[in-house]
Amino acid sequence: MKHQGNALPPYVHLDNGELWLTEDDRDNLKISYRIKEVIFAEPSDYQHVMILDSYDFGRMLVLDGVVQTTSIDGHIYNEMITHVPLQLHPEAKQALIIGGGDCGAAREAAKYDRLETIEMVEIDKKVVHACKEHLPAVSGNLSDPRVKFIYDDGVAFVQGKEGVYNVIMIDSSDPVGPAEALFSSEFYANVHRALKEDGLMVCQSQSPIFHLDILKRTYRNIRELFPHVLVYTAVVPTYPGGMWSFTIGSKRPLDFPAQTTIPNDTKYVNDAVFRQCFSLPEFLRSALEE
Repeated sequence: MKHQGNALPPYVHLDNGELWLTEDDRDNLKISYRIKEVIFAEPSDYQHVMILDSYDFGRMLVLDGVVQTTSIDGHIYNEMITHVPLQLHPEAKQALIIGGGDCGAAREAAKYDRLETIEMVEIDKKVVHACKEHLPAVSGNLSDPRVKFIYDDGVAFVQGKEGVYNVIMIDSSDPVGPAEALFSSEFYANVHRALKEDGLMVCQSQSPIFHLDILKRTYRNIRELFPHVLVYTAVVPTYPGGMWSFTIGSKRPLDFPAQTTIPNDTKYVNDAVFRQCFSLPEFLRSALEE
């Protein structure tokens, strides 16, 4: 076992000689992962950053004790937050990713030759460096020249921007700590202003099972700004409840392409998944209509 910096935080612990990570950020649910090795562990200016090698999910990015992405299922989330909006905006040339420090969303966006610029604004440089070096299954050690890394607060970055981007992808962690402001109505208003007249945004909007209140609030905030709003879902095993949601807000009507142009090297998204992901279970459809 190797790691850098100070002693490991309490959520990484030994149990009968075995190393475990226990997510304990929820009052009524704890999830534990058996760990092979601590690859990287250091505090940043914003949070504690770890790359752990687990038995079932391979290497994983862990921020303040909460799993963010893994080698086994990280592609699901990253493909869904990029390919779905980019299929709905086939003329997009300027893209912005807010968050996304694991580089997975930028890696997927870079598969589109039509994108001329891909700006990625991540507040924590240490997350990007750790993932590029130690989590290549997710980051792909991204080095596309169109991807511009900007180490800044995403909330502050979009303030004052007007009509710059075709697509904005908000790849935030849970709405606590540094990411909390990424779920505010003021932030979404700035995102709306930063989009061109044909622009659309997408954000991850949490678990429909455990965070339905956050999802409904996000949906309402976006609907107040954008005339066209859709929610879609995917199954991401390491996220609480498995089912995860994404919310799209668009300034123009959303036209589904007769034929998708999804890259042929995806692992999760294909034409059928793209078309069915907007079919919501009844409880969720009803909740959004309230």
